Amino acid sequence: MSVPTPPATGREVRLASRPQGWPTHENFDLVEAAVPTPGPGQALVRNLVMSVDPAMRGWMDERPAYRPPMELGKAMDGGAVGEVVASETDALRPGDVVLHFQGWRDYALVDAKNAVKVDPDAAPLGAYLGVLGMPGLTAYAGLLEVGAMREGDVVFVSGAAGAVGSLVGQIAKLRGASRVIGSAGSADKVRFLTEELGFDAAFNYKDAPVHEQLRAAAPDGIDLYFDNVGGDHLEAAISALRLHGRVAVCGMISQYNAESPSPAPRNLVQLISKRLTVRGFLVSDHAHLREEFQREVGGWLRDGKLQYRETVVDGLENAVDAFLGMMRGENVGKMLVNIASR
Repeated sequence: MSVPTPPATGREVRLASRPQGWPTHENFDLVEAAVPTPGPGQALVRNLVMSVDPAMRGWMDERPAYRPPMELGKAMDGGAVGEVVASETDALRPGDVVLHFQGWRDYALVDAKNAVKVDPDAAPLGAYLGVLGMPGLTAYAGLLEVGAMREGDVVFVSGAAGAVGSLVGQIAKLRGASRVIGSAGSADKVRFLTEELGFDAAFNYKDAPVHEQLRAAAPDGIDLYFDNVGGDHLEAAISALRLHGRVAVCGMISQYNAESPSPAPRNLVQLISKRLTVRGFLVSDHAHLREEFQREVGGWLRDGKLQYRETVVDGLENAVDAFLGMMRGENVGKMLVNIASR
């Protein structure tokens, strides 16, 4: 396959202003920019598919966090898979397909040390941004290492139809959970969880208070809560957790766009009486599990034991719509943006 010659300019999505509450289109600019030339140790990558993730919302704010905020007037960043079209490093050659962290643009200048080769024949490219990538490792590490799931546990997962949550529930079942419960935001997503992914129970959190629906789904309580939502879900889970229960806090999407603090959870005193463990985590802290994760999850995929879904939006010009849709919960599974084809 011939490698296309890069043009003089390409598109990129820039952060134009910092969102106040929910992001809008006015916070972003789609612009034409000069396509850079690689220097020593670098490669020019033509992006093919990119990821949008809830964590990106936090990166847009100028506040202390685990990484520097995105810069105003500069291209956004995030996971992407693309094809090397020019290179000044022996580590990457034209035609190689790589995973890197400079999405949101047609062409990315990537340091070889920050790119990982992937095999486009072994799995669809989007899988390297989802089930075999950061969301997959997040689910695996958060459930098994952070949450210390044990065989026989009753597990509750919020945001269960998303990229991470949909994998958490399945991994829990494959690792011997006695019951897995998920929450999602629509009847279709609830059916997806129970009929396609094998969750034992699921509920639409919009139908009734979360604590009531969780109590009905787990009348004897839960042992482990994988939190993607925070707020009323975390409060309900604390009430449902049994003695020595555990919470793995992956995200709190219900609060990312809040302009004032959430009043929940209001029952933190139960952490004492129940001797609960609540632990937040970042997937980057668990890179040592990557080989084990790829081996076990890859095997489940090959054997047809693990399912995954993607919601795909076409065109870099629609990347902001994809991001906003993901924040509103319009995706099932991983939300991706197709930028170009090989």
